[in-house]
Amino acid sequence: MTEGILKQELGKSGDIVEDKFTIPAKAKKNAESAAKQKFLNDFIYIYKVSEKGKIKAYGFLDNVKGKAMPITFLVIFNTKGIILSSHIVKYREQYGGEVASKDWNNDFKGKDANSDYTVGKSIDTISGATISANSVSKGIKKLAILFKEIIK
Repeated sequence: MTEGILKQELGKSGDIVEDKFTIPAKAKKNAESAAKQKFLNDFIYIYKVSEKGKIKAYGFLDNVKGKAMPITFLVIFNTKGIILSSHIVKYREQYGGEVASKDWNNDFKGKDANSDYTVGKSIDTISGATISANSVSKGIKKLAILFKEIIK
């Protein structure tokens, strides 16, 4: 599923390497305090997308807590940490699935670790999906900050 999204977004010709990445304690703490949200795990999955041996993008796959269930999401970054796209990979709740809409996820395009991720300000609100929208927005911010911390 994740590799399919990466190929759809970045082209089918690239090589994709998946890595279960243990988040360093200091980077984890910095990202959590800046985004005001804890990671659900001590690891995320990082996908390195390269073409002809040169990395062209990274995909970060993580989970955030929705109202009751985890929401699995993917953020695709260019090599400078700018968000190219975000996607909800698995939504498990009965309500609030609108966070998976392409239009809403487009609000994150072009953002980075220093951007504003406030729902209702720079990110659209979604009626009936307040918890999910806030949770995913903080999760994406957290990954943008983590990118800055770990990709040199």
